[in-house]
Amino acid sequence: MAESPYLVCMALIEQNGQRRLPIGGGSLAEPIADGADPGDSGRAMALDLLLRLWQQSDDGAIQRRDGLQSLLLLELPMDCFIEALPKLKSQWIKSGDTTSLVQGLRQLAGRGWVLETAKYSQPTFSNW
Repeated sequence: MAESPYLVCMALIEQNGQRRLPIGGGSLAEPIADGADPGDSGRAMALDLLLRLWQQSDDGAIQRRDGLQSLLLLELPMDCFIEALPKLKSQWIKSGDTTSLVQGLRQLAGRGWVLETAKYSQPTFSNW
């Protein structure tokens, strides 16, 4: 991963017939080790984003747009977060082309994870 790694959490959702792609992120002191997952930082970031979505559900029901891939955590260079990610987000909101969005995200991200949970289990990360 390039210098200045950034961990990004995003949710591909629809609310009141409108596509939305809320994003949260934070810089990492160093890249996540090979074979590791985002750990507590990733869980905290996902919790923050999900709490924001929960609060916004007063404005209308929220639906996932891409099943399990609707909540993603990505490790990417800071410059991608600033320059390329907003363009991908805008294109997806306008077009709804999830395939193009996912392809673009895979090109940007060094690595990515989905967050899964099961009844009576702690959330776990799976490689994306």
